[in-house]
Amino acid sequence: MERLVDREAGIYLRLMTYEDTDLIVAWRNSDPVRKRFIYQEPFTREGHESWIKNRIETGNVVQMIICSLGTDRPLGSVYIRDIDRQHHKAEYGIFIGEDEARGKGIGTAAAGLMLRYCFEEEKLHRVYLRVFADNMQAVRSYEKAGFVREACLKDDVCIDGEYRDIILMAVINPQHT
Repeated sequence: MERLVDREAGIYLRLMTYEDTDLIVAWRNSDPVRKRFIYQEPFTREGHESWIKNRIETGNVVQMIICSLGTDRPLGSVYIRDIDRQHHKAEYGIFIGEDEARGKGIGTAAAGLMLRYCFEEEKLHRVYLRVFADNMQAVRSYEKAGFVREACLKDDVCIDGEYRDIILMAVINPQHT
């Protein structure tokens, strides 16, 4: 895999390894990250290692770490999951784990790099995502990266006894249209 770099944003993506487990667990359990996920249960080392063994090593998931270009410091993670090779599609996900990296365009840049990987390396036709309808910062970031709103699912999930709307967004590979 060619190294995915966005010099303007000052980031690059590298494949996640087992050595990233403690960092991923800490990020996923932090409130700013956990509260943006549909599944908000506590994240464990055992659960993450199972994710690697049963999802990543089987080819159903590709997960990368977002790193600072200047310092190599990990800032967050991007991934595609439920890779459907028959229909050439996958679900996209991202989280920025480091507080000081949020709100600086890093998520948008990382999404752009991951989409390039999805279309050029994985040869996917469609990449989609789900986001809480009230997470407008994320929706704007996804739109800047090229995602388009496709649907709003009313009261789609129940979190802490409250029903929440989910927006479905997707981007189609421009080489496959």
